[in-house]
Amino acid sequence: MNDAPLGGKKATLGWPFSFLLNRLLDGQPAARERLAAFAGETFAVRSPPLPVLGFTILPGGRLEAGAEVEPHVYVNLRRGAIDIEGEHPLATALRELRGDLRWDPEEALSKVVGDIAAHRLAGAGRGFVAWQADAARRLGESVADYVVEEKRLLVARREMERFAAEVAQLDEALERLERRIARLG
Repeated sequence: MNDAPLGGKKATLGWPFSFLLNRLLDGQPAARERLAAFAGETFAVRSPPLPVLGFTILPGGRLEAGAEVEPHVYVNLRRGAIDIEGEHPLATALRELRGDLRWDPEEALSKVVGDIAAHRLAGAGRGFVAWQADAARRLGESVADYVVEEKRLLVARREMERFAAEVAQLDEALERLERRIARLG
């Protein structure tokens, strides 16, 4: 028996991600079969600021983290959107699977802790995410208020609009004055 972690392989950030994806794929055999046709092919996941994570598709349609060759396809994760780059047939398959793969965290939790606890935990998770979003929004508003009102590093929109209106009025008055001077001269 090998005592080295992960069977002697170096643990990477991709390992937990591949574990989660494989759990998702295990619940959807048709998706795994579709991926099995691309055994040996590689793709990379980019989700800044995280490092690029490489994956290899195994013969059973499961994924292995740590591909160190140039990937055939890039999967870009941005704010909930998944964009798949590449002209390889694997890219087409991943685009099709993108819409089919669904993970229901509440369902997965219910298998471990039961339906009621899973429902409450999922609700707590949604509440936590909403709290984080609200805290980020409030922080942004506070920073903007501080920069505009306290430190005066930026000009408030209403002040800028008022200034622009005053400049426009001044421009009109200058044009009227120029026309008057032209009539007198």
